[in-house]
Amino acid sequence: MTILRPLRTAVLLFVILFVVVGVAYPLVVTLAGQALFPMQAKGSLMFNEAGGIEGSLLIGKEFSGNEYFIGRPSATAGTPYNASASGASNLGPTNPLLFSEVNETILRLQSRGILSPYPSDLVTSSGSGLDPHITLDAAMVQVPGIAAARGADEEELRGIVLSHAESGTFLFTQDQYVNVYLINLDLDRHYGTGRGTVNPP
Repeated sequence: MTILRPLRTAVLLFVILFVVVGVAYPLVVTLAGQALFPMQAKGSLMFNEAGGIEGSLLIGKEFSGNEYFIGRPSATAGTPYNASASGASNLGPTNPLLFSEVNETILRLQSRGILSPYPSDLVTSSGSGLDPHITLDAAMVQVPGIAAARGADEEELRGIVLSHAESGTFLFTQDQYVNVYLINLDLDRHYGTGRGTVNPP
């Protein structure tokens, strides 16, 4: 009798905790997220005109063509911004291969009419390889080349960039960022679709 009583109590507590923590709490959080933040709860997905999934605002996309802003380099396996293979290059600051990759990136930037100084996030990949944002400085340095490719006014283009500026995530971060995908969509709305392409989601 003395053994069965604490055993029943333990089983009862387990069942109660399982229902509350394993069923009720996730259900409430999921429903609340769907009701209050429907887009974010579904992965911040973006859809094309046909209703197909174009990508996510949380994952970077690779744009080709000098008419578009480019994002931070991606070191994911296979294709850039591959969400199924998130990861960094793991190259240390003294590794000569890192300098080689940075120099190759700089050459690609120069071929697009993007001149120095180059913000670090424009020439080095992130820890995840999926960052959809670049710093405001990294966007602004691209403006002259993109304006030339689209025949657009530089000041007007800078205004479009500034309209997409977001504050840093942390209180101690004063840097501002822009989502490359959103800016490029805005460019197409303002100036028409460019000749470049975007990698599949």
